[in-house]
Amino acid sequence: MNAIQYLSENWGLLVLLAGFFLVLYTDVHLERKMVHRVVLIASMLLVYSITCYVESYYGNLPHYSILRGILTAVDYSLVGFIIANVALVLFPTRRRWLYLPALLNAVACCVSIWTGIVFHFVEANTFARGPLGFLPFIVCSFYLLYLAYELFFRQKRSNQREDMVLLSYIFLTSVACLVIPLFLYNSNISWFYLTITINVVLYYVFLLQQYTKRDPLTNLLNRQSYYADIAKHGTAITAVVTMDMNGLKAINDSEGHAAGDVALKSLADSFWQAANHSHRLYRIGGDEYVTLCLNNSEADVRALVERMQAEVAKTPYTCAIGYAMRSGSDSIERTYQLADQMLNARKREYYLSSGKDRRKR
Repeated sequence: MNAIQYLSENWGLLVLLAGFFLVLYTDVHLERKMVHRVVLIASMLLVYSITCYVESYYGNLPHYSILRGILTAVDYSLVGFIIANVALVLFPTRRRWLYLPALLNAVACCVSIWTGIVFHFVEANTFARGPLGFLPFIVCSFYLLYLAYELFFRQKRSNQREDMVLLSYIFLTSVACLVIPLFLYNSNISWFYLTITINVVLYYVFLLQQYTKRDPLTNLLNRQSYYADIAKHGTAITAVVTMDMNGLKAINDSEGHAAGDVALKSLADSFWQAANHSHRLYRIGGDEYVTLCLNNSEADVRALVERMQAEVAKTPYTCAIGYAMRSGSDSIERTYQLADQMLNARKREYYLSSGKDRRKR
């Protein structure tokens, strides 16, 4: 056992972790709490790689050493805490009870050093599972089920389809690196810590990508994404819906810009509740929103507008909505102009019927 051999076997992991630490140190996007949690995961992965290496050394000795039992307990304990923190990074929550399964697993693994309830070592220093031998995997399965629930049920509507692809990839590869050791035990296997490290880095890249393509206030796609999607989806865009808030200036002047931000966010949430996977929602200006409808019929678009109006009616705010179907020869810009003409007509109707001054909108 020596440092050179450890470096040789884990060089890729160490380079990745070192670079990741440097990136996190200079990060200006993530909240400090999130950065600290990611640093904690990366640190635990580093420790896990070291303890696995040292444990493998003692595993190759002809006789059992208590140090191997301690290191095995640390390894199994770290797995639970790493997966628990990954779950909290992917889906932040204040549910402190999520740490409880990892804590119980750690206690059982520590007790197992002397009792063998989770693991023990038989003749020739051979690893063997105890009565609770699958407890670490059961605990990890709990966290993976929690991740699956958040990803595929609770969070599905809040992500565009391309976002779900990467998140699903992270989830499935995490499952693989935990399931494979059940069928092929080898203390030298580095699949777990290398896979989790790569997935944490991938998720960090995913978060940075979200900052570049989403509006920070409403979490809708931004103007840059709007132009990119026009080029990307092309002929699949069959209609454009434009939305514009009524009375934003009056709210800003009378209640302050913070109240205006609340109004803008509330409208964005209403639009999002009304949309489905065939709709791409954007905030392209102060109180200006756009929806690109992919492969929608006019009946689909009208139904979308009705749902939007119903959702907005649940808030204390109002907005004007216009739409236009795209003909074969029309550009997206022309379709947008037609939708905007309908929006402006409805906005004029609103100000005429309400008696409000549109100049104070």
